[in-house]
Amino acid sequence: MSGIGHNGGPTIERGQRWLAYQWRQAQKALMPKTIPLAIVKMRLRRATELGMDYKTYAAIRQATGRDICAFLFSSNALGIIGPGQPRIPEPRADKLAGLKGAGRLALVYLPHDPTAVAAAEEVIDAATRAPDLRMPWSGVRAHLGAFVRDRHLVGDQVVIVGDTALEAEWTTAARAAGYVSAERYFGT
Repeated sequence: MSGIGHNGGPTIERGQRWLAYQWRQAQKALMPKTIPLAIVKMRLRRATELGMDYKTYAAIRQATGRDICAFLFSSNALGIIGPGQPRIPEPRADKLAGLKGAGRLALVYLPHDPTAVAAAEEVIDAATRAPDLRMPWSGVRAHLGAFVRDRHLVGDQVVIVGDTALEAEWTTAARAAGYVSAERYFGT
């Protein structure tokens, strides 16, 4: 019964609790309690290809329902800090070189030039300027969204790897699948 004066509370009709209980039991019976072993093995292999631990990969995969198709690294996370020639430290470059089946994108801070970083580092597929602190939130969202879309990706297919709290906020702006700290991803 609903209508004028009804407060939206539970119904007091006979048998309603029993029907609700049956409904909950039927839903539980439909949902498997465990993931089949073949799927776990496939996801474990994919996590290894992406250079991630299984727990992090599985959490991102479960939250989005999609596979990870690209990583968006900040230049801080890549270890490109300070003036001079933009070079990724060798252990990090080696890890990126071993990454399979996913794009390697970079957001580069000043004083470095994104095109110079992409040209100097063959492990980077594409690079653009990192949003600066003066950019409004809507500008950050538009900038990151356009960069991701230009690579023919959807935000929740991309994981952001960063090194600061500001970079963690890019996850929301880009509608990305998740955020992983550089320390966790590179194991440093």
